[in-house]
Amino acid sequence: MRGWAAALRAAASGPGLALGGFRERFDFGGRDVASWFPGHMAKGLRQMRASLRRADCLIEVRDARIPLSGCNPMLQEALGVRPHILVLNKMDLADPRQQPTVLEHLKQQGCSHVVFTDCQRDGNIKKIIPLAAKLLGDSPRYHRAESTEYNILVIGVPNVGKSSLINSLRRLHLKKGISPWCLGSGRSRWRSPGAGSRAQPLASLTVFLLSPKGKATAVGGEPGVTKAVLTRIQVCEKPLMYLVDTPGVLPPKLGDVETGMKLALCGAIRDHLVGEDVMADYLLYTLNKQQQFRYVQHYGLARACNTIEPVLKCVALARGRTQKVKVLTGTGNVNVTTLDYPAAAYEFLRDFRAGRLGRVTLD
Repeated sequence: MRGWAAALRAAASGPGLALGGFRERFDFGGRDVASWFPGHMAKGLRQMRASLRRADCLIEVRDARIPLSGCNPMLQEALGVRPHILVLNKMDLADPRQQPTVLEHLKQQGCSHVVFTDCQRDGNIKKIIPLAAKLLGDSPRYHRAESTEYNILVIGVPNVGKSSLINSLRRLHLKKGISPWCLGSGRSRWRSPGAGSRAQPLASLTVFLLSPKGKATAVGGEPGVTKAVLTRIQVCEKPLMYLVDTPGVLPPKLGDVETGMKLALCGAIRDHLVGEDVMADYLLYTLNKQQQFRYVQHYGLARACNTIEPVLKCVALARGRTQKVKVLTGTGNVNVTTLDYPAAAYEFLRDFRAGRLGRVTLD
């Protein structure tokens, strides 16, 4: 434990401190991001490319906290001449003051149709289908001119809320969604009973996001929940539109370690592949750099901290994150209770992801 804390202090000390006492740059310690690409993503990318032949429009979903770092260059290559809508989801967690700057950067990259969304509320989500219908009406359909229906492929890196967005669109335009009565692994799914009536089996299972095997697709806060390209999901009747959910795909080679760290903080890369300790330290560095000091009040600290150790110590004490370790003494082994810094780092990350440390845009 002493070595773990010393490594964090070393990363935060020495040259590179700003005049205000905070670090100007972060020492990534020569980390290699090559091992952060899960194997199933290569298969998902191949399947997605095959589905592109049947797609009339693409909806790319990114996390609003990483509107630039959350871009997968390999997905951009797949856009081609098809209409493209960029959805910046989880806008409730991003800094709203950064929206004009973000839109200007995206415009320079050729993204002219951008929608900020929050799947917990339906406000801006209502704009997506009408916008898609307009773009489709204005665009030629070279390979599907005879078809009267539209297929829209939903793409993005892991854990940006693609499946949640599809659920919201379906609920809005078809008045259907995944009912809590319908979740579970049982053979029968049941409609929630109305007043004075018995529960009835659902007439159609199309309210689910269906996999090729007919199982309901989970929606979760961990990357890699959707691991196979799914069947079409109807979200609109007039015009007849189907969405195709796809697994989140990362590029096999990330541009740099900092981009990978931002993706990890937003849950696109599993924590253990990067390390909760360095992720927590980088998060603290970013909060200080942006003068986002809500963490000071949230954890009852006396002042903002330049190093992560006092923050994690406070978190561990407040949340009761301790562990017992054996210490060899002259009279034998003795169990000693110490603070669990890795568990505290996870709590720190979880508070950020839930928005309890303020609304932060990492790019």
